[in-house]
Amino acid sequence: MHKKTESLLYSAGGLVAAALILVLLNFVLGAVRGRIDLTQGRLYTLSEGTRAVLGKLESPVKIRLYFSQSDIPLPIKAYGRRVEDLLAEFRQAGRGKVIVEKLDPQPDSDAEDSATLEGVEAQVTPAGDKFYLGASISYADQKLALPALALDREPLLEYDLVRAIARAAATAKPVIGVMSALPVFGMPPSPMTGGQPMEPQVFIGELRRDYTVKRVGLDTGKIDDDIKVLLVIHPRGIGERAQYALDQFVLRGGKLIAFLDPSAYFDQLGQMGGMGGGGTPSSLDKLLKAWGLSFDSGKVVLDMRYLTGAGARTLPTLLSLNDNAFDPHDVATARLGSLLMPFAGAFTGKPVEGLSEAVLMKSSAYSQLVDSFAATAQGEAAIRAFKPSGTEYPLAVRLTGRFKTAFPEGRPKDEDKGDKNVAKAPEKKAAKAPEAKPEAAQLKESAGENAVVLVGDSDFINDGAAVQIQEIFGQRIVIPRNGNIAFAQALVDQFAGDPALIKLRGRASAARPFTVIRDMEAKAQQAYLGKIKELEDNLGQTQEKLNSLQKGKGQGAGAILSAEQQTELENFRRKAAETRLALKEVRRELRADSEALQFWTKVLNIALMPLLVTIAGIGLAILRRRGTPAI
Repeated sequence: MHKKTESLLYSAGGLVAAALILVLLNFVLGAVRGRIDLTQGRLYTLSEGTRAVLGKLESPVKIRLYFSQSDIPLPIKAYGRRVEDLLAEFRQAGRGKVIVEKLDPQPDSDAEDSATLEGVEAQVTPAGDKFYLGASISYADQKLALPALALDREPLLEYDLVRAIARAAATAKPVIGVMSALPVFGMPPSPMTGGQPMEPQVFIGELRRDYTVKRVGLDTGKIDDDIKVLLVIHPRGIGERAQYALDQFVLRGGKLIAFLDPSAYFDQLGQMGGMGGGGTPSSLDKLLKAWGLSFDSGKVVLDMRYLTGAGARTLPTLLSLNDNAFDPHDVATARLGSLLMPFAGAFTGKPVEGLSEAVLMKSSAYSQLVDSFAATAQGEAAIRAFKPSGTEYPLAVRLTGRFKTAFPEGRPKDEDKGDKNVAKAPEKKAAKAPEAKPEAAQLKESAGENAVVLVGDSDFINDGAAVQIQEIFGQRIVIPRNGNIAFAQALVDQFAGDPALIKLRGRASAARPFTVIRDMEAKAQQAYLGKIKELEDNLGQTQEKLNSLQKGKGQGAGAILSAEQQTELENFRRKAAETRLALKEVRRELRADSEALQFWTKVLNIALMPLLVTIAGIGLAILRRRGTPAI
């Protein structure tokens, strides 16, 4: 008896001690604020790029979240809670430099007026109710708004917030250079345009809203030092002098985005210059070779999965790409929806040592490379000799790492002839020429990691492929046709912002739909539709039979059914009744399987962890009991 009482006392004391230890441990860990993210896709773990941007803040950044707390659909309310959780992670990672303020903009409230003033827009539910879910970012005197945080952009939520913070923290607009053989900046009136000036491309107009845009010539010998990002759009006829300038630009840390093309359909100037009736080619052969890649400027991608059109107007070289062609984890290609690529080329080869390749966009395996002069063939003529290669050709890639020069022997010699001739001209000897600046020493390798994006098409950002322009009441209205310009803008935004943005990737979605249940429902729906079609076919056949039986009878006998007609109708009614029973069985089986799957899923999600803890506790108690010597 004494031993039992002592054992009970020890057990009670052990429970109290264990409870105290748990409380103290929880208090200590709560002060440390350490967490372990065990969610699929690491939903509550910030990327390295985000931590880098927040860690470099010199002054506090204020984020005002406008989130309606009224009756809104549950998915939107749950998404708003996830936005709050992410901002809490931002606040913790900012170490006092990130201030988060939450406001509930009720109708006719001060918070609603503040949301309107700061550029946060009201959204509307399917039921017609108005709500707010947006944010404003303030940093010193800079202010930037995220008008609406949409649920369908949840994978890009972290990137959108970090990009806004980086933009607000920037002291000046980044300078973007544009080098192109195409009239992307527009053209003055000319006979070719019917006496009307050609407007700048919409893509250039979009860039000018957020950046300072500079034109760079195709014959340049050096890229200006203030240019942070350089877009090369269809560099038709580019020489080694300009490629050397691009090489040195990349090695000094400049970001390069090159839109090459095996058949530039919209290059009218090149076609008029005697380069053929089809599209004109362009490449950066010297640079690509140094990086380990190849781009055949005489071949375009023909893809039977992403073809455009049908029948005689089928054009399998006009690629209508969808989500299956994009990298879903990269912020530049996530949530694009669709993209139109006319007569694109492919990148082959393997990057040299020190560089890594990420494929942003690719063809399907049901594709092949065809000669660019036959790119516009349609219908049967385009697919007569089709043989699938089984290769998913990279259409857009990102190279990252430490780049080495493509000109190890120095500046191209043949590019200096023009300068020498100018120096020997007689008229130059009379006047004292200004002293030339000493040429900068050639860079042989980039000091740190850099990135370059290569896209195998330039037509996709042309207005003819990317947008629809309408004139309404004298105003020019631009309507995007696809995600073409959004993709190009995302590339520039990544490169022009903080370098850490390049490391950001799309987040996993918190929504975990029952995909197995959806598959079951889809299969059952197919069976359901099949039964309906069978019933309709039976009805049609019976009606045809009735019509044939009525032929030959008098007009007055149309309402009288013969024995054969009556038998046919009875057969139809019997088949219809059997079909209805089959439909009920399909629905019953679907409900049973779906409910069972949902039940066991809830059991695993709710009861599995407590069950494992209980089993572990019982096992530990048994082991301790066995290890305790008997008294």
